[in-house]
Amino acid sequence: MRFLIFSIGLLLLSLTSVSAQEARRPSHCIAIADAAPGMQFVHKASWQEPLSEDEVRISYVSHASFLIQTPGGLNAVTDFTGFIGMVEMVPDVVTMNHAHGTHWTAEPDPRIPHVLPGWGDFGEGISHHLDLGEMLVRNVSTDIRSQWGGEEPQGNSIFVFEVAGLCIGHLGHLHHVPNDEQFAALGRLDVVMAPVDGGMTLPLADMVTVLKRLKSSVVIPMHWFSGMALERFLVDISDEFAVERAGVNFLEVGLRSLPGRPTVIVLEPAYLVE
Repeated sequence: MRFLIFSIGLLLLSLTSVSAQEARRPSHCIAIADAAPGMQFVHKASWQEPLSEDEVRISYVSHASFLIQTPGGLNAVTDFTGFIGMVEMVPDVVTMNHAHGTHWTAEPDPRIPHVLPGWGDFGEGISHHLDLGEMLVRNVSTDIRSQWGGEEPQGNSIFVFEVAGLCIGHLGHLHHVPNDEQFAALGRLDVVMAPVDGGMTLPLADMVTVLKRLKSSVVIPMHWFSGMALERFLVDISDEFAVERAGVNFLEVGLRSLPGRPTVIVLEPAYLVE
């Protein structure tokens, strides 16, 4: 009798584990890191439109803030400043970095279930591994320059969103080329948002080096203060990456629609509207 109860318990545990795994299509980023048909733009009327089951929508909101939306209705905002537009939507999760005030807020909306700062106590960094079922959010800590000319070890984070089988990375306010350990922890990022200002973050030559090593299928430039900085970045990276100007502030992407050649997709930032 005890053996029968034990066996039933194991079966239920197994079924529960399978169910949990099916909630999120497994990504491949860590596996590829450990081992060392083209993009289509679907012009919908609004960020509020439903998504197909195998695609993710990424909307460029402002500066370094993006809205990442899943087919199941999860909403995540990167480098959250407290304002994403005149909308009623409350994100399920927001990430923040504190190199500058344009990347975080001290007073996030208390209704947001998950607020993830990219820093911890000075020099100690922080570790996030938030499993929301359909989406996993994790981070890799990086060092930053302090406002007074010093350095804060592990003071910011690169956040990675694993959803629909994709690995989507946001490089944050990156101040140095990641080391081998950090590259391995990131894994193979299918989509990456990269700061291309060339001064406040990494010099453009170093940023291009980072992106060529990551070999992401899609690179979305962000954190550009002028068209001049953006254009210079596009010239510097165009020897290995195709360049496409979407003419809109969002793209919808899935594993099957990733471009065959690494591609820079230029999105135009725009606050959300109902």
